[in-house]
Amino acid sequence: MRIIYYGTPEFAVPSLNILVENGYDVVAVVTAPDKPAGRGQQLTFSTVKEYALSKGLKVLQPEKLKSQAFLDEVKSLQPDLQIVVAFRMMPEVLWSMPPLGTFNLHGSLLPQYRGAAPINRAVMNGETKTGLSTFFLQQEIDTGSIIFREEVPIGENESAGELHDRMMQIGAGLVLKTVQQIEQGGIKAMPQEMFLKSTDELKHAPKIFKEHCKLDFSKTISEIHNHIRGLSPYPGAFVEMQKTDDSIFAMKIFKSTKEEAGVFLTHQLVTDGKSFLKISGADGFVNVLEAQLPGKKRMPIGDLLRGFHFEDDWKII
Repeated sequence: MRIIYYGTPEFAVPSLNILVENGYDVVAVVTAPDKPAGRGQQLTFSTVKEYALSKGLKVLQPEKLKSQAFLDEVKSLQPDLQIVVAFRMMPEVLWSMPPLGTFNLHGSLLPQYRGAAPINRAVMNGETKTGLSTFFLQQEIDTGSIIFREEVPIGENESAGELHDRMMQIGAGLVLKTVQQIEQGGIKAMPQEMFLKSTDELKHAPKIFKEHCKLDFSKTISEIHNHIRGLSPYPGAFVEMQKTDDSIFAMKIFKSTKEEAGVFLTHQLVTDGKSFLKISGADGFVNVLEAQLPGKKRMPIGDLLRGFHFEDDWKII
């Protein structure tokens, strides 16, 4: 089989690697155009491009997926199958090209958590399990018939970043399994509706913006804790504090634990100034374990407290 692989971030590398390691004919890798980054604004490669170049694979970086020059090049490569892992939305003229179709690896148990941020949203919502799905692309995003699904448990204190790293390795195995099944023939892809009970609520995974990252300490400590770990390490949940001079600053929180307590006011800041910092929610405290102040690095709370003083009367807003 002649395969064209589409992907850009780190999540897509293990799936490409497992195909290469198992001797599959990856005739081209399609990834995002190089982008300027850092203070010097030097052009940087995507993680997938770096890997592809290291293996001597052909790399394509179209600005527009509908450009005739790009479509002609893909057609000239005569792909039998296309594989998509963490890539942008593809036009039908592209995904319908190979005779064996185009399949995608998605970071959820579809049809749940369709969208751009399935791993983050599952953790933010306090799910105890998620999974990965391979499915054939069709016109509406993340709605194609499912080939395989694999369930993945979520730890009580596991961050989205930790889960992401586990899932990209599990996902690679699922991609290989899917390719092997397509190669052997007899694929029986099933409509996503077959995996949804009539009583199930369909949950979505829309892209995350800054306004989704501010913590609300009127909520329960479980909800706050899940929000923190669901946005860790990126983009990072934050709390805003108002000092006695009315100036406001934001602190990102990357790691926390829950502490149940009696009835009291929410939004209360408690610290000994040395080893702990906690903020009250509706039914207890969220203990801040790792945080980042503006212009500083992420650090354990003990290290942060050695260089910065919090006052108990600062307001959480």
